[in-house]
Amino acid sequence: MERLYIEDAVFEKINFTEKPLTEAGYDNCTFRHCDFSNVDLSNIHFSECTFTGCNLSMVTLTETHLQDVEFKDCKLLGVHFEQCNEFLLSISIDNCLLNLASFFRLKLKKMRFKNSSLHEVDFTDTDLSDAVFDNCDLSRAVFDNTNLEKADFRTAYNYSIDPERNRVKKAKFSLQGAVGLLDKYDIHID
Repeated sequence: MERLYIEDAVFEKINFTEKPLTEAGYDNCTFRHCDFSNVDLSNIHFSECTFTGCNLSMVTLTETHLQDVEFKDCKLLGVHFEQCNEFLLSISIDNCLLNLASFFRLKLKKMRFKNSSLHEVDFTDTDLSDAVFDNCDLSRAVFDNTNLEKADFRTAYNYSIDPERNRVKKAKFSLQGAVGLLDKYDIHID
C-alpha cells in the first residue's frame, strides 16, 4: 500500500482527540494550537514539521518518524520518545513542558532543549553528547549511564548528575550548577 504524503499544510486549532490525524507522511507541515493528548501517532512520518502551542501529552509514538521536528510552547507530558523510529530522529524543544517524558537509550547528539521544564525526565543510557540544556529545569531528571560528553549545562538548573555513573568529559557547567554534581555525597556547600 502506497503511503499518503501531505506537504506544506497548516493545521490550526484542531482537536485530534475527536478527529484522528490521517496516518501519512507529513513534510514541512505546521501544527498550531492542536490537541493531540492521548492520541496514537504510531507509524506516522513527520519531516521538517513544527508544532507550536500544541498539547501532545501522553501521545503514543510507536515507530513514529520525527525528522527535524520542532516543538515550541508545547505540552509533552509523559511522552515516550524511545518508542519512535530511531532512524534520522532529530527534534528540538523550545519553551515546552516535558515532564515525565522518556528518552531511554536514544541517540540525541547535539539535541537542543531551551527554556523548558524537564522534571523527572528519563535520560538513562541516552547519548546526549554535545547536547545543550539552555535555561532548563531538570528537577529529578534521571541521568544514569548517560553520555553527556561536551554537553552544555551552564544555564540549566536543579539537576543531579553522578559523574561516576555518567560520561561527563568536557561537559560544561556553571559554578552554581556544579553543586548538582555532588548531590550523591549529601554535603552542604555555602
